[in-house]
Amino acid sequence: MKDLPVVDRPREKLTRAGAWALGDNEVLALVLGSGTRRRGALAVAQDVLGAAGGADGLPRLSLDELQRIDGVGEARAARVLAAVELGRRSLIRAAGERPRFLAPAEIAHYLMPLYAGYRVERFGVMLLDARLRLLRTAIVGVGTQDGVLVLPRDIFREAVLGSAASVVVFHNHPSGDPMPSQDDISVTSRIVQAGETMGIAVVDHIILGGGRFFSFKLAHQLR
Repeated sequence: MKDLPVVDRPREKLTRAGAWALGDNEVLALVLGSGTRRRGALAVAQDVLGAAGGADGLPRLSLDELQRIDGVGEARAARVLAAVELGRRSLIRAAGERPRFLAPAEIAHYLMPLYAGYRVERFGVMLLDARLRLLRTAIVGVGTQDGVLVLPRDIFREAVLGSAASVVVFHNHPSGDPMPSQDDISVTSRIVQAGETMGIAVVDHIILGGGRFFSFKLAHQLR
């Protein structure tokens, strides 16, 4: 960044115009802190974004993958992962606030930054009270890039323990494509049937992709 005019360097640009004025590579360059003798921080940041497929792919990069990028190394890789995790945590509502979810899009927008970016499938459940306010969220299964095994009893054990009136189940697709597989459809049907038996309504099943989501409720596939 020494080759740039002082006024155009990311730190000075942030001070002058605010963080919103920075490009993704400039924000990441500030996280990295510095480049190497041969390559500046902006160039290294651009390579990281290229490996991630853009800023939204950063949560899917592992520590080892980051360290393999020229100019990153262990310390800078740790900074990137810490910044991503801090971003996740900043989006979690403060303790004591209980958001109410009346539409699938509201649910998806809450879940997306917290659970969409993982490299393997993670299956979770949102426990809701009688007014559709969030009690808590729990991950009930972690699988591979291609699937995750979850039994209805895993979901409704959490629901009973949490005194939930209804639930929303969700999982991510590491591929970024949120369209349901035949297995997703079958699992959803079994979960809904189990909920009817337990007297706990399944409000929706949300599949999280790369900036997109699929709602079984919106698709009228939730009976």
